[in-house]
Amino acid sequence: MTALVTGAGGLVGSAATRMLLRAGYEVFGIENDMRSYFFGPEGSTATTLQRLLEDYPTLLRVHKDDIRSSDHVEAVVERAGDLELVIHTAAQPSHDWAAREPLTDFGVNAVGTLNLLEAVRKHAPEASFCHISTSKVYGDTPNRLPLEKQELRLDLPPEHPFYDGIDTSMSIDQSLHSLFGVSKAAGDLLVQEYGRYFDMNTICLRPGCVTGAAHAGVELHGFLAYLMKCAVTGREYTVYGYQGKQVRCNIEASDLVSACLAYHGDPQPGMVFNIGGGRLSQCSMLEAIDWCEEISGASVNWRYEDRARIGDHRWWISNNNPFQQAFPTWSPTYNVPAMLAEIYDENAELWQSQPS
Repeated sequence: MTALVTGAGGLVGSAATRMLLRAGYEVFGIENDMRSYFFGPEGSTATTLQRLLEDYPTLLRVHKDDIRSSDHVEAVVERAGDLELVIHTAAQPSHDWAAREPLTDFGVNAVGTLNLLEAVRKHAPEASFCHISTSKVYGDTPNRLPLEKQELRLDLPPEHPFYDGIDTSMSIDQSLHSLFGVSKAAGDLLVQEYGRYFDMNTICLRPGCVTGAAHAGVELHGFLAYLMKCAVTGREYTVYGYQGKQVRCNIEASDLVSACLAYHGDPQPGMVFNIGGGRLSQCSMLEAIDWCEEISGASVNWRYEDRARIGDHRWWISNNNPFQQAFPTWSPTYNVPAMLAEIYDENAELWQSQPS
């Protein structure tokens, strides 16, 4: 059994790589540590990738190629041989960073996805192709929902059709996306089109926030991990807009990979789903701060900036029901406190030992 994972050293990519290796796959990984370019040394994937190589020296083959190069991508896919599964996690993940270098952002998120699709179409057209997209493809459309202010959060009235989460009936048009949202939407649509036009087994999964103990949380990406890091180290955290009452659902990386594997068990062309922690695993920024303080035993040093981030969501909870109807063996297993506790347990000692 052979699989290809792009972004093999990142949060979802490393979880996918480890789970596939444990299941007996030979894994070809693409990882060139662009996260260190995006976010500096704290965002580097090098340490995570090195651990994987030490743990699986014979079954994991890593190629330090740039997915923006069609020749490089095709060479890796051709070298992998009889691919059964592709999990595409490589991305520029920050909508703030995207505005700094739009060409780089679009090159990674859109062109890189096209390069991978075309290489798989040519050399492994029967493979399951799982693309990790994002809820940001909807732009700021969720901000038009009739949200009610509560003490610590914004929320929908229980009778609203999206109370249990937003599904793909929400339009991606006529909204402010951020350049990141645009580049991810382009890749997302390409994956759907290759599935439907070329009859390839493709799926787009659109999570809200993804996290886990292996998350290299940085200021511009990975809010739960970075928030806990600030609690442990005393570093200042900035809350942008909405009085800190904005809501996100959060899915643990291994749960997202499990969804890819569920799809691989019964693949179909051109599928697309919103996916996430749903109502099981969601919180406002203020609630997350409270949980970080409770778990760490320390006060979070945070400040409030009234200006919201461009294209950001006031409220996002994914509706998992359509995916679970299609793949009934899958369900998310973590809630937010459990994820934060694991992040703390795995990282607090290291964070405390590092220079501020």
